Amino acid sequence: MEHLDVSILNTAPDIRDCLGMSDAVGDVNTVQQSAPTFNFKDHVDGIVSQVDEIEEKLNGVTQFYSSLTKKQPNNGKGGSAGKEKEREKQFVSFKRQQQEAAKRESSSAKRMQELMRQFSTILRQLAQHKWAWPFMQPVDVKGLELHDYYEVIDKPMDFSTIRNNMELKDGTGYKNVREICADVRLVFKNAMTYNEEKSDVHVMAKTLLAKFEEKWLQLLPKVVEEETKRKEEEAEAHRDMQLVQEAANAKLARDISNELYEVDMHLDELREMVVQKCRKMSAEEKKKLGTGLSQLSPEDLDKALDIIAQKNPNFEATAAEVDIDMDAQTESTLWRLKILVKEGLEVKAKSSATKAANDNSKRKREICDALAKTARKRSKKTSSNVDPLSLRYNL
Repeated sequence: MEHLDVSILNTAPDIRDCLGMSDAVGDVNTVQQSAPTFNFKDHVDGIVSQVDEIEEKLNGVTQFYSSLTKKQPNNGKGGSAGKEKEREKQFVSFKRQQQEAAKRESSSAKRMQELMRQFSTILRQLAQHKWAWPFMQPVDVKGLELHDYYEVIDKPMDFSTIRNNMELKDGTGYKNVREICADVRLVFKNAMTYNEEKSDVHVMAKTLLAKFEEKWLQLLPKVVEEETKRKEEEAEAHRDMQLVQEAANAKLARDISNELYEVDMHLDELREMVVQKCRKMSAEEKKKLGTGLSQLSPEDLDKALDIIAQKNPNFEATAAEVDIDMDAQTESTLWRLKILVKEGLEVKAKSSATKAANDNSKRKREICDALAKTARKRSKKTSSNVDPLSLRYNL
């Protein structure tokens, strides 16, 4: 197993190092008076709070685009940049979208009022027919002693009830002309259902229903046209709203990116402040640090070279061979390297220990299997009257 020099772990930096509170500095009171006052906890708490807010915003953006992806699968046309430009071209402000939606609603309401007016004309023409009088008011069930009426008729209907519903302004009335048409038909179908086919009321209802269907067919093309327009307007309103939401979430995503950049800058500043307060590293510590760097994994070694390059623009971190002069490094670089080495060697030591334990366990299993196999072979060679072979092995 590879030997790791873990002595570097025993000299890992702690808060006393970073505040200059080592034994060589002096008593605590002297250090506290000389060290600049800086509340790291408040700064860290502020950053954590900011990150929590960013995470909440990011979750909202993620949920929006996840739902959008499910509704509109990617058809492979255009890249993300093209889609972003397309969204920018199609974007309308929320206020403008509201205004256009209000205009569409107003236009639709006017067209619906016109259809209602034309339907009222049909209803008035039916009401003026000489045979319309039985259907003008609700059936007088009690006066006519129609004891089984509600058993036969589920939903009574008449012209006066239809007119009252047409005049309602509280939103509980008819939503469209087709609902009125259905109730007019119900008036006549109820009469035809309850009364016998040869009765006067049945004949009157059948006649008026036929006249109504003729007039309804004349109005139906306009109704279909209005329904088509309404569906198109609703689809357009939905698209506009979706574009507004996409633009808003795109802006939010950009804001999140900027906020994350600010957090990253704050962390860099805070880390630099902490490192600057660290005491100077001794020659022995630098030597151990150099040894620790040589034992890092390739990934951690790349990170270490990047740390050195940040303070030394002329340092070639990607070169095939590099020569690190520990005495030429700044104190902040040395302490950052020490922290990296400590963490890297801890992970490597744990990994090596786990691998050694697994190898040892595997070796024990192999020995046990071999002994068991040998015992089985010997037992086959013994006669039936011989006591079983007892084996004892110390692993």
